[in-house]
Amino acid sequence: MKADMPLRDIPPHREGWTHADWAVSNSGRSHRSRHGNGALNQDASSASILVVDDDPRSLTAVEALLADTGPKLVLAASGEEALRRVEETDFAVILLDVKMQGVDGFTAAKRIRARDRSRYTPIIFVTAGYEDVSAMFKGYEAGAVDFIVKPVVPAVLKSKIAVFVELYQMNDALKREIAERKKVEAYLRTSKQNLRALAARQQSIREDESIRIAREIHDELGQSLTALKMTLTWIVSRLPPDRSAFNGKIDLMFKLIDGTIQTVRKISAGLRPEVLDQLGLVAACSWLARDFQVRTGIRCGIVLPDASVNIDKERAIAVFRVFQELLTNVARHANADKVDVLMEVRDQLLTLEVKDNGKGIAGGKIDSASSLGFLGMRERVLPFGGTVEVVETSDKGTWVRVSIPLK
Repeated sequence: MKADMPLRDIPPHREGWTHADWAVSNSGRSHRSRHGNGALNQDASSASILVVDDDPRSLTAVEALLADTGPKLVLAASGEEALRRVEETDFAVILLDVKMQGVDGFTAAKRIRARDRSRYTPIIFVTAGYEDVSAMFKGYEAGAVDFIVKPVVPAVLKSKIAVFVELYQMNDALKREIAERKKVEAYLRTSKQNLRALAARQQSIREDESIRIAREIHDELGQSLTALKMTLTWIVSRLPPDRSAFNGKIDLMFKLIDGTIQTVRKISAGLRPEVLDQLGLVAACSWLARDFQVRTGIRCGIVLPDASVNIDKERAIAVFRVFQELLTNVARHANADKVDVLMEVRDQLLTLEVKDNGKGIAGGKIDSASSLGFLGMRERVLPFGGTVEVVETSDKGTWVRVSIPLK
């Protein structure tokens, strides 16, 4: 902004005034802006405007003109100083004079655009009225978003600045909102990880407790029942030959003891089948399928990998419990009379498929929060990077595929 360029609306008898005199005189005049009162939104105090001009009188004039607008004004007397300023502060808008000694406006604008911090800061060029169209195109290529031609109309300048200040405020508010959302997302993500870790820990504790209870039931209660049966046998062997009056009660006692022993074994196996710990996952799944068929009467065809396949204890427990849950769902809900089971290991990936010919399951129920069975199965395999998915079938029935990486 050059001091010898006239400003508009200066009365003829006052043309001798300096720019500063004119700006101060006009600072109290009412110029309607997009905010309605000629001044920028007073909330703009958090925004800053960079004014760049190598003429001190022009800087003083603009400073006086924008003093009541709200945003903080930062003045730079050269292109070099402007480049230093944009490294220190984020600006809502930059007013940049075109003609300056040293680094001119076009060069300064290109360098400002080349820096990450100020890449998107809007630049308004202030140019003389005699600048040709080619110079304006050069300014747009350098990164300008608008031009103001001297002499400057105060209302126009304030309105243009108000637009960019409001955009800056909106962008700043959006950044804060995004930052808050990221904090919330990070908190939720951490909470989810903690809940899953807690669930995994609880499952581990539950499995350990099941092993302890199963062993105590099998060892303590099983041994007591066996001793009771042996004692009853000893007593019966010493009764007088004529014991017909006791035979019915004796037979009933033997049946009760045998039935209780079977119940103890069933409870112990349900808590933790010994075959899983002693012979491994393949043998345990084979036993579970046979037991399922005997208990429910549902035919169960099963294809298993070689028993020598190496599967670690934690994954074996997870797969066995998922298989147990799938068979339980078939018995309770499917109304099926046949189940096909396929377990295979390929390329360090264990896959378990269970398919029944029952009534099927609605797609919405699978992902429902009330479907605790599927939720529990997914949580069991998730720590190993595994998945539980329901495969679409053309016929009736349900087909579930469980996949767990072995590495």
